[in-house]
Amino acid sequence: MIGVARGPIQPELPVSRRELAALCRRILAALDLPGRDFDLRLVGDAEMARLNSDYLGLCGPTNVLSFPADDPDRPDYLGEMAVSRDTAAREAFLYGQDPTEHLTRLLAHGFLHLAGFDHGPLMDGLTEAACQAVAEADEADASPARPRT
Repeated sequence: MIGVARGPIQPELPVSRRELAALCRRILAALDLPGRDFDLRLVGDAEMARLNSDYLGLCGPTNVLSFPADDPDRPDYLGEMAVSRDTAAREAFLYGQDPTEHLTRLLAHGFLHLAGFDHGPLMDGLTEAACQAVAEADEADASPARPRT
């Protein structure tokens, strides 16, 4: 089951709860992790700063934090992830990216951490490949059906 915490979805991230769950499923499929369970919270910068301080001892907000699960009774459960909607929106603006595109990148990055990956070229490549796969699937879904000849 995909758990998306209740709470307001901010206009800075123009996705509904349903769209967010669908986006997560597409990313997990692109990362070869289909059907895996996780919990996701979209938080503000204040809560993200608190989480960053409490769990990593770092000051200030960050864009995404992942908390991998290690529960032998739930092998399909990846863990918990928090995404700062404020930081995600700010970074999308600063990087000149579509907010949903940037959110896709942050989620892919977070899922890879949940799956046990650390920062580095392999993780970067997998993140970009997942983003590309999601973008291509979105384009295919948006294109009109081709007439049969």
